[in-house]
Amino acid sequence: MRYIVTVRYGILKNTSNFYTTLDSYKKGDQVIVRSNRGIEFGEVIARVRDVPDDALLENHGEVLRKATIEDKEKQRKITDEIIPIEFKFCQKKIREHKLLMKLASVEHLYGTKKIIFYYLASGRVDFRELVKDLAKEYQARIEMKQIGVRDEARLLADYEHCGRELCCQSFLKNLEPVTMKMAKNQKATLDPSKISGRCGRLMCCLRYEDKVYEELKHKIPKKGTIVKTAKGVGEVIGHDVLLQHVVVELENGSKTNISVKDITDKIRDPLKQKEIPCNQTCEKDCDF
Repeated sequence: MRYIVTVRYGILKNTSNFYTTLDSYKKGDQVIVRSNRGIEFGEVIARVRDVPDDALLENHGEVLRKATIEDKEKQRKITDEIIPIEFKFCQKKIREHKLLMKLASVEHLYGTKKIIFYYLASGRVDFRELVKDLAKEYQARIEMKQIGVRDEARLLADYEHCGRELCCQSFLKNLEPVTMKMAKNQKATLDPSKISGRCGRLMCCLRYEDKVYEELKHKIPKKGTIVKTAKGVGEVIGHDVLLQHVVVELENGSKTNISVKDITDKIRDPLKQKEIPCNQTCEKDCDF
């Protein structure tokens, strides 16, 4: 019998499904897995699930075993002792070769002779001589991986403005694009210091409610729309998307805050620039 379990592993907090023949793994268990990169140390983050009959497991890794005391001690030694030495040595060689790159972090895989060096650079870097020095020093397979500022924050940062652990470290699998339009839709302040995350880019959480804001936005009259309400006819001059309220300036110059539900008719749409027939019966000439 085979099961599926979700494991977080690697310095970039990769999250993938692995198959196993045991159903005893629990959330928080530390395990040794075989990923497409090699043998790695990881942590179970979801309960074990049955494998559907039609599931294909070719692209899934495998949980080899629950981490033993020896495994945990070896991983601690890699993290606390080996990686800092490798980091310092690489920095030294970068200076010697006068390379225009910034070393961000080092990942030493648990069960294979493979070391990954993560770096930032504004363009392409010829690090062939650097790789030769690293391979000679550690007798291991060396991989140089260029990352951006968002991945740098994922590697090095800890907590966000909200006081919680960075989303990219705790649960986000993919760093999806975030646009200024999302901030505008939510009427967030456009002060870069308040809408930017630790990476200096727009905060990922602006994506979370964007779809809801888009849906609510279409239900509310745009600024400039002429509307009919119980208090009279007026022009929409402001709105609150979440509350579904609009601020209407009436013909007499007064302003009123009303719910979208209290709008009985739209007389003119500012985008279509098309008059909507008014059903109001009155003797007064209508300018709309």
